[in-house]
Amino acid sequence: MPKFNKKYLKPFKNIYIIVLAVFLVWMFFFDAHSWLFHHELNNDIEELEYQKEHYRNEMAKDNKAIKELSTDEGIERTARETYYMKKSNEDIFIIEYEDSIAKQKRDE
Repeated sequence: MPKFNKKYLKPFKNIYIIVLAVFLVWMFFFDAHSWLFHHELNNDIEELEYQKEHYRNEMAKDNKAIKELSTDEGIERTARETYYMKKSNEDIFIIEYEDSIAKQKRDE
């Protein structure tokens, strides 16, 4: 056997290095508490934290809308702006600009 091969194979003759290498491979890839499994769980946790923050923001928007709709003026304003409701003695004119009409045709 050439001297070159003996130089590089010498560490693998030590039983402790072999056991350590097998242990590390087992712990990183095959064990139930492996690094890969923990990496996937950490990614899931990050995604859930993002969703949690998103839903908190949505709740804040909804609470603001509820507070706005709790007054008579807020209900009337929402009814007029969103649903185009009017009082019996009123006329409503909806003004559309050319760019909004072109946008509506594209959406259809």
